[in-house]
Amino acid sequence: MQFKRNEIHELSIFLAIVQYRSFRKAADHLDVTASALSHSMKALEQRLGVRLLNRTSRSVAPTAAGTALAEKVSAGLELINSGLEDLSGHYQGAAGSIRINVLKDAAVLLLRPAIPIFQQRFPNVELEVAVDDQFVDVTAEGFDAGIRYSGTIPEDMIAIPLTHPLKWVAVAAPDYLKNHGRPAVPEDLHSHHCIRIRTGRGQIYKWEFERGDDRREIDVPGALISGETDLAINATLEGVGISYCLERLASSYVSAGRLEVVLPKWASMGPPLSMYYSSRRQLPFGVEALIKIIRNLNGL
Repeated sequence: MQFKRNEIHELSIFLAIVQYRSFRKAADHLDVTASALSHSMKALEQRLGVRLLNRTSRSVAPTAAGTALAEKVSAGLELINSGLEDLSGHYQGAAGSIRINVLKDAAVLLLRPAIPIFQQRFPNVELEVAVDDQFVDVTAEGFDAGIRYSGTIPEDMIAIPLTHPLKWVAVAAPDYLKNHGRPAVPEDLHSHHCIRIRTGRGQIYKWEFERGDDRREIDVPGALISGETDLAINATLEGVGISYCLERLASSYVSAGRLEVVLPKWASMGPPLSMYYSSRRQLPFGVEALIKIIRNLNGL
């Protein structure tokens, strides 16, 4: 069955009556007369050949057929409205402001390439980015969303992956390996200078390695501790020791020959970076648009 424009309008009227359980209240909401609504409903029921509403002098309620129709029509109209909102945002100049809180690694890997695209498409949306490696309650701190590793996000938040699972590797400068030797297995790191990691939750991170089903955690030694990846990589480039980081953050230095992957047969696949936000708040258009751009850039 194909509906004409006036018939779709009648379905919207029908939903209003079901919602308010009253012709008068629905009429007030739609700014029309109750008799006009009654006429529209009689025409709709006659056309469909089924009674949709049970009417009394004091109330109105949907029949079983009316309830089933209301559920499906409501879902369909919500989908249409969502599509219209997306079009409005893309083609009619979305405006507003959004605030997000992100890890520094996420700012480098995800936001740096995404922001130029975002601002070109949505020049009227103000984007504020706070970079913080400490875990932040984004709702309590007034942010619309945050970016963290999936495994650290509380279960009561909605999390949307922005990347595939991420690979972690140990890296060192060629001169360091020449002077101190190359580890053959993860346990060999105990005799090396390592740049240790303090997480945003204040813990010293044990380096994780995998080779097939063999998984190992190494509590590495080292006089330098950092929670900041850039500092750790710069120290590694200067030959201070071996560091552990996302492969993507070290790839340009490895390609240039300034760093080498230590234990290349041992690595660890970690959780993806995800955008997270409160399930109790509606996601702003700007955040949704930014998520789509980042996911597209990362092959999702």
